[in-house]
Amino acid sequence: MDRKNEIVSGGSRGFRLAVFTKNRTNPAYGAARLGADRAAQAFGGVLVDHYVPDTPDDPAEQSALIERALATRPDAFVLSPVHASKVDPAIRKIAGAGIPIVGFVNPVSAAPSVAYVGADDVRLASEMAGYLFRHMQGRGSVLIVTGPVQSVTSLDRLRGFGECIERHAGIRVVGQVAGDYDRHVAKARVADWLRANDAPDACLVANDIMAVGVLEALDAAGRRALVVGVNAIPEAIAAIGAGRMLATADFNAMQMAFLATECAIRHLRGEAVPARIQLPVQIVDRGNCREWDRPYQERPLSTLSQLEATR
Repeated sequence: MDRKNEIVSGGSRGFRLAVFTKNRTNPAYGAARLGADRAAQAFGGVLVDHYVPDTPDDPAEQSALIERALATRPDAFVLSPVHASKVDPAIRKIAGAGIPIVGFVNPVSAAPSVAYVGADDVRLASEMAGYLFRHMQGRGSVLIVTGPVQSVTSLDRLRGFGECIERHAGIRVVGQVAGDYDRHVAKARVADWLRANDAPDACLVANDIMAVGVLEALDAAGRRALVVGVNAIPEAIAAIGAGRMLATADFNAMQMAFLATECAIRHLRGEAVPARIQLPVQIVDRGNCREWDRPYQERPLSTLSQLEATR
């Protein structure tokens, strides 16, 4: 467990939140933890306890961490489940204890939640694939790199890729590799694939940290291919700016965690919050990547009221 003490005078009355992210390997979840901390600091008087599995995306470990958090009696849980169902018994214990839950990234289905903040992964992936295929003028070979086989986000993104591919008769899928949302795994498995196959025209990658690994595998093999990803992590933005990577989609986990934490705080104050918040799809390429070319600490965040004002 990581603890981030952000007690600030004024604002909320000493609320304590248990914030759950999936792993330490994906920079997007480091950004999510920062988003929760930034919300706690912005609203004041909030203590955030971070719970992160040492084994990435491990349901048993996240379940044990939920048990540990329950023993501290936090005022609310801000939770991104690592699995669609394997953490459900632990989540039901939160509900049984009468502690409110706010979900983010993946919805909480095992118990009622105050709010959920996420993105439409199917649409996001479909739009990312569509951007790539337009750049390819609707023709060419594509290697797909997925996340863990049971990951909700990866399954939805794979579905979005597939739906877009069905609309483009000139696109040929020549392979599919599971990169497990891990830079080194993606690099090693794509390197193995490249040793046995001709280089594809493009790689459609389900997240950016894997895309960085794919770029490294291509470089090591002396091959070239268009590469797109998802997340808009700093490494991907740098690669786009340098012309090594074509584009990414901003799956803004920091903004999701910020809004989820804000929802928890407002609910504890007795204020109404939206039941569901869905962030828009934003494609990031060389034409606009300067807007994202900054550390997470310096990237702008929107409160609920600011988000509503832009709609």
